[in-house]
Amino acid sequence: MAMQAEAIRAALEAATWAPSVHNSQPWTFAVSGEEISVRADADRKLRVGDPEGREMLIGCGAALFNVRTVLRGKGWAPVTRILPDPDRPNLLATVRLGEVVTPDETTRLFGGEIERRRTHRAGFTNLPVPDKLIEALVRQAAAENGRLMPVGDEAAVRVLAALTQAAQAARPEDAEVRRWGRAPGSSRKDGVPADAYPSEPADTGFPQRDYAWGIEADQSTATATGVVAVMTTRRDSKEEWIATGQALQRVLLYACAFGLSAAFHTQALELPHLREFAREEVCSGEYPQMIMRLGFTFDSTHGVRRPLSEVLD
Repeated sequence: MAMQAEAIRAALEAATWAPSVHNSQPWTFAVSGEEISVRADADRKLRVGDPEGREMLIGCGAALFNVRTVLRGKGWAPVTRILPDPDRPNLLATVRLGEVVTPDETTRLFGGEIERRRTHRAGFTNLPVPDKLIEALVRQAAAENGRLMPVGDEAAVRVLAALTQAAQAARPEDAEVRRWGRAPGSSRKDGVPADAYPSEPADTGFPQRDYAWGIEADQSTATATGVVAVMTTRRDSKEEWIATGQALQRVLLYACAFGLSAAFHTQALELPHLREFAREEVCSGEYPQMIMRLGFTFDSTHGVRRPLSEVLD
């Protein structure tokens, strides 16, 4: 029993390192015997930017992937049920310890990147991203039944950049966004640290959020856009949002292992008419769930996470 308990605790600790919109960390967990429950924390949902909870569930899906990865890395096959109880909509998944397994090389690779991965919020260096690496990321997404679509057409990139600019201009001073900006020296364990983005946004074509506290940083000198990619789904339901989060995290951890970082741009996807335009004009009718840029950077930022005691019932 001690080995199972250690594996469960390690999985929960890893879950807290998942990415989430504005680092809002919108999840809670519970343990019953050898089963972990992953739940959405509706109090942390963005009431304006994410009224349906789409981004919240994507973040929780990423946390679920970390749970599964670490359990397998500890030698236990994770047995997962998605949305197991219709009467408990915030219960997104349960994961119990299954049969004993030998972790493979990919699982060990992912496990080693969970606490190293960081969200980037500036430009990238001019180092080219190898085509083979992008192709590998597409395969990683597919392994979780997700679709990562690199946007190679320059006109399509300009459309996505323009949509992002329009969304940012529509909400130039977003109080909900600034709520999650951490002032310099803040002891908060959630939100976006002031040193996680430059005070003067890099001219990448894709504006970053205005968290109001950006500080002078070397990362502002890197201005390359990087590779633009979109994660899409055929349908647009809670199941697809959770699946997107799992596929996204698998992509991010694989990318991190090869020195590749990701910057997220969800502004346009938070405005229904702009998201619909992207779906029809760029995504071939599929639903865009995440717009991101991928590239190399030499910047390093520290991560902040709430302690497990705050998210574990």
